Amino acid sequence: MSLQPLSTEAEKATGEDGPPPGPAPRAGARAGVSRLRRAVRENLVAYLFLAAGVLCFALFSWYPIVRGVLLGFQQVTFAEPARWVGLDNFRRLFDDPLFPTAWQNTGWFTLLALVFGFAAPFATAVVLNELRHGRPYLRMTVYLPVMLPPIVTMLLWRQFYDPGPGLFNNVLETFRLPAQQWLESENLAMVSLVLVSTWANMGTTTLIYLAALGGIPGELYEAAELDGASIRQRLWHVTIPQMRFILMITLLLQVIGTMQVFVEPFVLTGGGPDDATVTVLLLLYRYAFVYNDFGLASAMSTLLFVVLGLFSVVYLRLTRSKG
Repeated sequence: MSLQPLSTEAEKATGEDGPPPGPAPRAGARAGVSRLRRAVRENLVAYLFLAAGVLCFALFSWYPIVRGVLLGFQQVTFAEPARWVGLDNFRRLFDDPLFPTAWQNTGWFTLLALVFGFAAPFATAVVLNELRHGRPYLRMTVYLPVMLPPIVTMLLWRQFYDPGPGLFNNVLETFRLPAQQWLESENLAMVSLVLVSTWANMGTTTLIYLAALGGIPGELYEAAELDGASIRQRLWHVTIPQMRFILMITLLLQVIGTMQVFVEPFVLTGGGPDDATVTVLLLLYRYAFVYNDFGLASAMSTLLFVVLGLFSVVYLRLTRSKG
């Protein structure tokens, strides 16, 4: 009977209705640490795989980018220690008469590739989508050139373009047309390179377009047919609006890809005739491995990185807004 007043007095003295909550936070902290340790143990393998991926990406992607940008501000031959030269490499780039020629040729190649390489896959996908029989085999046929190694494709087309017994000149001779110097003519060399690039790379874009066409609701075409729309009208008012986002994305990706053209001019023309097919990457290759000026080549790659980065920002903005 005498203990109860003492307890009441202790509670009044502390200003609380029960024992002080001192040990409770420590117990909660220990429980939180225990849960964290358990979560780490359970996901340790996933963290290790993630760390390996990040390490590989940093080693083979981020580090070369940063190193390449730094080399653009140095005089580098790898035969002697690198020397910091600031913006001298960029000044020498703009003083090189081939620098504007390379960018002009690259822009011309990109424009021609959009005319041929952007329209051809879309037209092929529309035709294949309308077929009822043999569609899988035709898809495989369209995609076959993508599976060929690029060097094999270039050597094959070099035989086609041969000014003597080449396939294309034989076809022209069949129709009693004059033979052409496909790779030796300044007017035809760039067009010839674009045709090779289009044939070799259109398979992937065609399959993308076929997948997008398969996602268009059939009710839209049925409603258009009931309204008396022709094939051209259905294509213009139904197909293209429904594929507008895919078309824009492939357009930007094609611009980014074609501005990095290298294999076609390197193997087929070597930049000729009279530097008519010298592209940015081909000139960069000459700076690095012909003139042994890796600082100048790195400055060139930095400028190309900035230009392609602008297109990449547009691509990311479009995909983010669509999402």
